[in-house]
Parts: sequence; structure tokens; C-alpha cells
Amino acid sequence: MRPTLFTFDIFGTVLDWRRGLAEAVRARGVPFDDAAFDRVIDAQGAIEGGPFRLYAEIVAESLVRVLGMEPAAARAIGDDAGRWPLYPDSAAALRGLMTVAPCVATTNSDRAHGVQVERALGFRMSDWICAEEIRRYKPDPEVWRAASARLGVAPGPHWWHVSAYGDYDLATARGLGLTSVFVERPHARPGPADVAVASLGDLRSRVEREFGAP
Repeated sequence: MRPTLFTFDIFGTVLDWRRGLAEAVRARGVPFDDAAFDRVIDAQGAIEGGPFRLYAEIVAESLVRVLGMEPAAARAIGDDAGRWPLYPDSAAALRGLMTVAPCVATTNSDRAHGVQVERALGFRMSDWICAEEIRRYKPDPEVWRAASARLGVAPGPHWWHVSAYGDYDLATARGLGLTSVFVERPHARPGPADVAVASLGDLRSRVEREFGAP
């Protein structure tokens, strides 16, 4: 079905959070490898399951808890998470997809991170729906229900949800009847998907080839 809405996970799908977090941690003299990254994001997921807290605070606590970082340094990293590098294809792919249908962020992050990411993109996405506004974190289906109410779009296969993460995004999106799109990023956790692509650039090419611009 032709997409009438795209929603996107941001951290790990549009933004290279493993590289960004690794560079930020190492810049403060703390060793960091891929195994440490997995432990940190698993700790973040556990914290997100508790009482609501800002994502910057969750990043900081995960770094203190897992790596033993000093709280002030950890909080500085959390505050700047939206400045981590984009994947090279992200900006051009999103620009292209926005000519087909609105492209909206649904992200486990704060409003301030949205400002940072959109500055790096060089343009604003169609909307930015973040955990700070909803007071819930993915994979809670209330994130998608809140997006549905805000955007005036009922769940269905015309709504494509795009993510590199089955555990945070794809299982819930598919369960709600959305078309789930798995993006095979360098750090990805596969899940149930109706469409699988190697990158956002590949998704743009596929959508434009099959559906074209409106």
C-alpha cells in the first residue's frame, strides 16, 4: 500500500548513536567498545521501564551505572546526545521521502535533542514526537497511539514505521497494523518486518521506484 505517513526511530536509525556515544565517552578518557554499548543501552531500556525521566538523565544514569563515569561528565553527554553524527544517507533520504509522504520522528528522547538533530539535518521534519511530550517510552504502544491522535492518522498499512530495532519499535508497530520497515544499520536488532532495506537511502529508492512522488 502506498505510504501516507512515515514515522522514524531516530537514535540508531537516523543518527549513529553507537558511534556518537563511543566518541563522547572516549573523549573523556573512558574505554568503550561494542559490548559496553550494548550494556549501556540495555541499562537505558531498564530505566525507561520505571517512572518517567528525561532521556538526558537516563543516558547519564546508564553511563554512571555501567561505566562508573562521573555524574557531571555523564550528564553532559546526555545533554548533547542529539549532536551525535547522522548516518551519511539520512538527510538526503529523508528529504526525498518527504516528497512522498510526511516524515515524523517518534523518538525516545527530549525536545532539546530534536532541535539538535534537525540542526544537523539542515531542515525540520514534518513533526517531532518525543518521549518528553508523551511521558512514555517505546516500545509502549501509547507512543504510537499518541502519534495517531496528534497527526490525525489511524493505524494501518498505509502508515510505515521505520527502525533498526525490533525490540524498541518493529514488534509494536506491526502489532498495531502498521507496515514495519527494518533498516539494517551497523548496530541493529532485527524484528518482524514487512519491508527490509540496507539503509534509508535504499528505502528512498524503493519507495520512489514503486510509488513515485505525489
